[in-house]
Amino acid sequence: MRTILSKSMSTAFTSVLLFISTAIFSQHTALDNYIDSAFKNNIVLQQKNISLEKAEYALEIAKGFYYPTVAFQAGYQTAGGGRDISLPIGDLLNNVYSTLNQLTQTNDFPQLKNQHINFLPQNFYDAKFRTTVPIINSDIKYNKQINEQQVTLSKYEVEIYKRDLVKNIKTAYFNYLNALEAISIYKSSLQVATEGKRVNEKLVENGKGLPAYVLRSNSEIENINAQVTTAEQQANNAKAYFNFLLNRNQQEDIDTQYDAGNEVKNIPGLFSTEKTATGREEIAELQHVVSLNETMLKMNKAVYNPKLNGFVDLGSQAQDWKFNSQSRYYMVGVQLDIPIFAGFRNRNKIKQAGLDVKNAQLNLEQTQQQLNLAGSVARNNLVSAYKTFLSSQKQLEAAQAYQRLIERGYREGSNTFIETIDARNQLTQSELLVSVNQYKVLVAAAALERETASFNFPNH
Repeated sequence: MRTILSKSMSTAFTSVLLFISTAIFSQHTALDNYIDSAFKNNIVLQQKNISLEKAEYALEIAKGFYYPTVAFQAGYQTAGGGRDISLPIGDLLNNVYSTLNQLTQTNDFPQLKNQHINFLPQNFYDAKFRTTVPIINSDIKYNKQINEQQVTLSKYEVEIYKRDLVKNIKTAYFNYLNALEAISIYKSSLQVATEGKRVNEKLVENGKGLPAYVLRSNSEIENINAQVTTAEQQANNAKAYFNFLLNRNQQEDIDTQYDAGNEVKNIPGLFSTEKTATGREEIAELQHVVSLNETMLKMNKAVYNPKLNGFVDLGSQAQDWKFNSQSRYYMVGVQLDIPIFAGFRNRNKIKQAGLDVKNAQLNLEQTQQQLNLAGSVARNNLVSAYKTFLSSQKQLEAAQAYQRLIERGYREGSNTFIETIDARNQLTQSELLVSVNQYKVLVAAAALERETASFNFPNH
C-alpha cells in the first residue's frame, strides 16, 4: 500500500513540475529570446567581457608577486692592460727553496717567477640561477587588493551595459511593432479609401455622383500611400537598429509574436513601485571606486614601511670557461630598503590620494541623488503615458461611433462625402494614437525597469 501511495505521489509531483516548467517556458516570449541572444552576440558587450577577463588576468599577475622569482643570469668579461700589482714571489722564495732542495737532496721545491696580476678580468664568466622572494612588502598586498577591486568594477560595468542593452532592445522592438501597426492601420484605411473611390466612380457613371468626389478620393489615396511609405521606412530603420543591437544582418526578420495589449494591462501594478537607487549597479560601482581610492591612499601611506627581500644564487664563475668544484658557488642574502627622503614626493602623493577619496565620495553622493531623481521621473512618465493611453482609447471609441454615424448618414444622403473622409481620417488618427500610446507605455515601462534595475538577468 505504501509503495502504491509513494508511486502515486511521485507521479503527481512529476506532473506538477512538468506543469510549472511548461508555464515558465510559455512565458518566455520572443522578446526574451532576443535579449538572451543579445547577451551572447552584442559586440560592445563582448568588449566589456574582454575587459573583465583582462582585469581577472591582472589580478592573477598581482597574486604572482607573492611567489619566488627564478631567473638565469650570465655574464662574460675580458680585458687587457690597465692597472696591475707585482708580487715578487720568486725573489722571496727561490733562495729558501734552493736551501731546502740541498738539505733534502731533492728537487721538490721548484724555482718560482715573479708575478704580475692585472686588476681587469681576462676571459672571465659568471653564470648563476638567482631566486628572489619578497619577505616584507606592503605594496604587493595593496596591489592585490586594488586589482581585486578592479575586477569587481569591470563586473559592474558589464552588468550596467547589459541593463542599458535590455532597455535599448525593448525600445527598438516596441518601435518596430509600432511601425508595423501603423502600416497595418494605413493599409486598412487605404482599402476603405479605394472602395470609396470605386463607389464614387459608379455613382458618376450612373449620373448620381460628382466628379469632384472621385478627384478627392484620388487625393486621399495618394496621401495614404505616402503615409504607408513613411511608416515602412520607419519600420525598416527600426528593424535595422534592432538587428544591429543583436549583431545580426540588418534585414533579418524579427519575430513579432508579442501580446502588447496583455502587457499593458499589467502596467498599473508598477505604479506602486518605489525603488530607490540603492540597489543599482552604478551605486555599488561608485562605492567600490571609493574603496579603491581608499586602498590607494593606504598604499601611499605605507611607502615608509621597510621592504625586505631575500635571494639565493647558485652558479659558477671562473676564467677560461673552467667548470669544477672551485668555480661552483652559492650565495644567500637579504636586502632591506627603508625610504628616508624623496623630495616630498611621497607626502604630496598621500595628499593627492586623500583628495581622490573625497572626490569619489562626492561623486557617489551626487550620482545617488541623480539616480533617485531619474527613478521618480521614469515612474511619473509611465503613469502619464498610461493615462494618455486610456484617454486615446476613449477617443478611439468616440471616433468609431462618429464614423459609423457619418457612413450611415452618407448612405442615406444626409451627410456629404467630405464628411465621410473627415470621419475616416479621425478614425485612422485615433487608431494610430492608440497604437502609438500603447507602445509608449511599454517604452516608459522599460525605462522604469532600467532606472530601478528590476530586470532579472537569466544567470541571476
